[in-house]
Amino acid sequence: MSPLLVSHFTATSCLGHGLDAMSAALREGRSGLAPCCFSDVALDTYVGEIAQVDSVRLPPALMAFDCRNNRLAELALAQDGFAQAVSSLVARYGTHRIGVFAGTSTGGVLETELAYRRRDALTGALPAGFEYAKAHSSFSLASYLRARFGLQGPALGISSACSSGAKVFVSAQRMIEAGVIDAALVGGVDSLCHTTLYGFSSLELVSRQACRPYDAHRDGISIGEGGAFALLERPAAHGAELPGDAILLLGIGESSDAHHMSAPHPEGLGARLAMAQALVSAGLQAGDLDYVNLHGTATRSNDAAEGRAMLDLLPRTPCSSTKGATGHTLGAAGTIEAVACALALRHGLLPGSANTTVLDPALPLAYLLRSRRAPLRFALSNAFGFGGTNCSLLFGRADAVAGGRA
Repeated sequence: MSPLLVSHFTATSCLGHGLDAMSAALREGRSGLAPCCFSDVALDTYVGEIAQVDSVRLPPALMAFDCRNNRLAELALAQDGFAQAVSSLVARYGTHRIGVFAGTSTGGVLETELAYRRRDALTGALPAGFEYAKAHSSFSLASYLRARFGLQGPALGISSACSSGAKVFVSAQRMIEAGVIDAALVGGVDSLCHTTLYGFSSLELVSRQACRPYDAHRDGISIGEGGAFALLERPAAHGAELPGDAILLLGIGESSDAHHMSAPHPEGLGARLAMAQALVSAGLQAGDLDYVNLHGTATRSNDAAEGRAMLDLLPRTPCSSTKGATGHTLGAAGTIEAVACALALRHGLLPGSANTTVLDPALPLAYLLRSRRAPLRFALSNAFGFGGTNCSLLFGRADAVAGGRA
């Protein structure tokens, strides 16, 4: 594939608001997980809740979109000059030539949960002011972003479970490659809600501790919330030569193993195929990779399956899961972890794995318990969702591409 420039990016999670907070936490190996105090949820588990979400106010003209998910999106957009960068993109390309690709798993379902509690006692009708399409649906986020920035190009709401925030990059790349658009606003946002917390608990996938990816004693996930965004453009729009630390999307890989609705293929066949396709797409070999951000949810089956795929394809590549720091942010995870890879490449940092202490001896990977400095050229980010919806994204520094040109 032709490389794309990731010209701006940002992320907000339980680690803090914006890139500086995320970089510091990854560097220090710090986790943002804490015992669950969200709403009236009565579960003995840890979550990655973000402070100040409920104090965010949407622009007055967009209050029909008001819900925790879109407030979290607005909080993320306010970091790292990202909203201003979108405005600059509009000035360069125009509103019709910028696409919006928004990933979410549950959207604004919390708003529907709260509306259901306020339904009419006699008729059961939901409150008159409740707007499902703008406050709950899986397209709510994409619609909000279009309205927020006055964009008029194509828009997609992508909801492929935990790979949603990665697949937005793929859909954007295809539309840019086809000439339908010149640039894309991509992102993923998911917020805490009762449905997610009780739903994963009912599947017996939630840990009572802060999750420990790839640990010998791992016993489940910790649900988090987060929002992350990036801008994609053709590198040529920024001149013949890019700064050395500019981040490029170099390769993409997708697969659908369709093994089970909620469990990965036990041998990680879909995961391996997605990673292999990303390498082929980028024109790289396995030995070229310097780091892999694993999907690493800390369930027994997920880590075992992904680990087997890694042992088969990338057994000596340094790797880790950052979900011990952020929790599993579901539809936002793919974008948040793409940003983690971008930060790793930009700052020469191999992120460690918060909370993991004893590696699973059945998965003898080059797994990073502690963060360390190292020069990086290429990094891979994995996002594997329920139903076998797998996606791998390969990023690189501009100075790792021939002559710094793309």
